[in-house]
Amino acid sequence: MLSSKQVAHLKALSHKLNPVVQVGHKGLTDSVINEITVSLKAHELIKIKLQEKDKTKRKLLLDEVCKKTNAQAINLIGMQIVIFKANELSKIILP
Repeated sequence: MLSSKQVAHLKALSHKLNPVVQVGHKGLTDSVINEITVSLKAHELIKIKLQEKDKTKRKLLLDEVCKKTNAQAINLIGMQIVIFKANELSKIILP
């Protein structure tokens, strides 16, 4: 689990990121989960664009993505979510 200070640091880092994965209207397919996993291994902190308009369903998608990828939810802003999963040789130094 990340502390609130670490989450705030990751939120600040995420502002300049562009979405690397897009979840379409078909939802979280196996190929989308695979792409998210590959992106997490490459970047650790990623932004994902959602097409879902309902806020409650976007929150459920964030929870499902985190569960399936063992990542930590960092932020949910509008139609975008930010998740983090540290690698063994972490590129991001947490406070």
